[in-house]
Amino acid sequence: MLLIFGTRVSAVLIVLVMMVCPHCHVEAQQRVVKHVNKFTLFFIPLFPVSTRYFVECSNCGAATALTKEEADNSVAWVAGRGGHVAQ
Repeated sequence: MLLIFGTRVSAVLIVLVMMVCPHCHVEAQQRVVKHVNKFTLFFIPLFPVSTRYFVECSNCGAATALTKEEADNSVAWVAGRGGHVAQ
């Protein structure tokens, strides 16, 4: 019997924020992204193994790791200013 299993990472855009990038020091859109690593069986994603959050600069492409609380705070900050939250 052949058993095929593994993991697959999917990226989900949470919100876009305008701020100064700590790497290139340019005010540009920053993408807050959620990366979910899921266990797969026969190429079907079954359950999440790990979840990580990042902020990615649209100018230089640098990515910085975030905690879940920091990602949630960025969503609340954008929603409080009347911005659009992607979810």
